[in-house]
Amino acid sequence: MTPASLPRTHFALVFAALLVTAAGNTALQSVLPVIGRAIRIPDMGIALVFSLSALIWTFSAPYWALRSDRRGRRLLLLVGLGGFGLSMLLCALVILAGLRGLIAPLVTFALFTLARALFGVFGSAANPAAQAFVASRTTPAERTNALALLSSAFGLGTIVGPAVAPFFILPGVGLSGPMFAFAGVAAVVALLVRRGLPDDDPTHAPPPGGGRGAAASIASVGGAPSSAHVLAAEAASESGERRRVSVFDTRVRAFMIYGFATGSLQAATGQALGFLIIDRLAGGAAAGESAKLIGLAFMAGAAATLLAQWGIVRLFAMTPSQLMRWGALVAAAGTAGIALAHDFHALVIAFALQSAGFGMTRPGFTAGASLAVNRADQGAVAGAVTAVNGACFVAAPAIGIGLYELVPALPYWLGAAGCLALALYAFRNRQLRDSGPR
Repeated sequence: MTPASLPRTHFALVFAALLVTAAGNTALQSVLPVIGRAIRIPDMGIALVFSLSALIWTFSAPYWALRSDRRGRRLLLLVGLGGFGLSMLLCALVILAGLRGLIAPLVTFALFTLARALFGVFGSAANPAAQAFVASRTTPAERTNALALLSSAFGLGTIVGPAVAPFFILPGVGLSGPMFAFAGVAAVVALLVRRGLPDDDPTHAPPPGGGRGAAASIASVGGAPSSAHVLAAEAASESGERRRVSVFDTRVRAFMIYGFATGSLQAATGQALGFLIIDRLAGGAAAGESAKLIGLAFMAGAAATLLAQWGIVRLFAMTPSQLMRWGALVAAAGTAGIALAHDFHALVIAFALQSAGFGMTRPGFTAGASLAVNRADQGAVAGAVTAVNGACFVAAPAIGIGLYELVPALPYWLGAAGCLALALYAFRNRQLRDSGPR
């Protein structure tokens, strides 16, 4: 159920933009370990591809967030979808050439890294624009549920991506098929966003007609009078108060630390999961079968994430502080379960539990950071949150693979300990402990 102050069609389009990027990236993640083994790219090389893209993402996301404040959220959503689609198309062409032996493994790796880097440069525009679009059109009381619902686009995408990826592994394109497919889907969603989402570019807007007119225009957006009045009051009281928000801003610093730590633990353990399934559980299965097992595991994790974000958060009306505390504890239990799993079914259950925990922590720190700043700073804080989410994939995947190559269970035991430490941090830190709508 979407917030009363936000039209359903608008939310659906923003949700779809994040859904297609999440589904495409997860589909790529599910087939890439198999592709790497087929082309003879080292496991660490696969991790480094994602690390470089994430590093670029970390620095580009705040830039795009500020541009969204100046040029509108719709334009930046289109930039993000375009960057994602182009990156996937180029990745598909490179992988296809590599699988057919037209280019050497080293050349394949280099070109694939460059193609993936395009996603870091331009694809990073979509996330802060989507978060700012929703946050600036919801009241503080609605915001935690609204951002949790928006975050569930990632969880749903991680179900859809691995579920449909095997159907696009077709004769002629092979394992590169899913990338071609998601490039096309991104183009369709971009067209829908362009036609269905209002053009909120401030440079196209008419001159303001005064505080009364601004309040009236905001009130016309909401379906519930109380929500409209709150948004109008916020707009009037916060006009002219916009300022740059960075990850070091004292208002949101604790949330950024928590988000970076939980995201890094999820990235490190998740990156190693595909190789764990291939080496320990697939039992020498063919490449296609291994990809299906990996896809099933990610689908189970995504389903648990959705259960947390669509069910638990809304059923118990959890505050950001509660989500951060209990999410970290649930993730700790699931991460330890992966270390102990000796068959595929046990691993899937443990990964689902871990995913449910992380599915609570992400909207927790995102909503907490959003509520810590005023409405005029929503674009900037969305950029900071997106930068942190990208930074989690700079070093963590390589660290996870490195630990996995030493002892397969090591990244999961360390991850469980890290989650417990973060739960304690959420209980003791005053900023995290007191976060919630005011």
